[in-house]
Amino acid sequence: MTHGMRAMATCADASASMVTYDRYARSASMNPEDLQKLATRQMPFGKYAGRLIADLPGPYLAWFAREGFPQGEIGRLLALMHEIDHNGLNALLEPLRASSRRHE
Repeated sequence: MTHGMRAMATCADASASMVTYDRYARSASMNPEDLQKLATRQMPFGKYAGRLIADLPGPYLAWFAREGFPQGEIGRLLALMHEIDHNGLNALLEPLRASSRRHE
């Protein structure tokens, strides 16, 4: 197997466990409760584990958009947060943040 073929096989293996941004963009329907989850759910793993998804830095979200979002709800929420951040709509989450602080 040539080096190029090994690299392609490695990329194929990695992409099997991650979901691409395009797949989320085409298949995910917007659920209003997801916005509240962005302001209350913590990142469960990685460099920013424990940080609210709404507080994740744009470059970190962009990395997931390039490399692939995790499977399941966390991937869907990260893709949504990337869209919000990329389009400069972070202020939409402020009322939800204030609401969640009042209920703590």
